[in-house]
Amino acid sequence: MASSLIQIRLDDELKSQACALYEALGIDLPTAVRMFIKRSVMIQGIPFSMSLPKQEYKAEQAVRAMQEISAQAQANGVADLTLEEINAEIQAVRNKNRRLEGNKT
Repeated sequence: MASSLIQIRLDDELKSQACALYEALGIDLPTAVRMFIKRSVMIQGIPFSMSLPKQEYKAEQAVRAMQEISAQAQANGVADLTLEEINAEIQAVRNKNRRLEGNKT
């Protein structure tokens, strides 16, 4: 498949702002332009708008929290524990705590 080079002129500040926006969306400027053109052809008109939310969505916070928990589990070597293994460890700690409390009296 042949490819063509498209050159456009942008104000430096506008380009900088656009690059920062697209980076926050996880894409680069050339990818954003290709997305725009492909979508334009698909719908035969000016396409969708992509914008960052004004406020962070709760779902994004939840996903980030799960990613942090997962990373901590990996770092502590417990990411692959089964529910039964987790419950057994909890019970072992509780039993140990009960024995320690019983020895104090």
